Amino acid sequence: MITTIIFDFGDIFINLEKQRSVSQFKELGISLSNPLIQSQNDLYEKGEITEEEFLNTFLTLQPNLNLIDVKKAWNSILGDFPLYRLEFLQMLSQKYQLFLLTNTDKTHIACFEEMVGASFFTDFYNCFEKVFYSFEMKMRKPDPNIYTAILNKYDLAAKRVLFVDDKKENTDSAASLGISVWNLQVGQEDVVDLLENKNLPL
Repeated sequence: MITTIIFDFGDIFINLEKQRSVSQFKELGISLSNPLIQSQNDLYEKGEITEEEFLNTFLTLQPNLNLIDVKKAWNSILGDFPLYRLEFLQMLSQKYQLFLLTNTDKTHIACFEEMVGASFFTDFYNCFEKVFYSFEMKMRKPDPNIYTAILNKYDLAAKRVLFVDDKKENTDSAASLGISVWNLQVGQEDVVDLLENKNLPL
């Protein structure tokens, strides 16, 4: 029986506007698929470099840019967070032990909190026993150690845990540890369909 649910954040609760971010950087003369940006993003999401060091990566590619424009383009990926998903999460938190586990960085989290406001993000965070950010854990999904760390810290049996994420490599990694998973298909499924999809009681 599932007693604990670990959720991803982006495209599970908050919608991500990936193409908008790609377009904004294209206007700045930068491709987000650039290997340097990819590798620096990996380091930033693991908390191994600072925000300034990460944002300056873009200036090495386009020296005439200013950091304000870069930061705005970087945060443009963050879309809306529908209220009905928060309400669903609040209902779920009455029955299950919940955790949030997200590959993210300080820049995006600060922007998210500013966008939704203190009342909303406090209500959101209060649904979880613990919120895990990759930049604080110093590792990213799909590294199996990131799931093991949570299982061990809270003495969780993998067979009683469900992990919800939109990236197959992340759910595959969790599944290899015996964790039940839902690889949510963005645009076709919604997190509020969880109980029906996984046949879970409320």
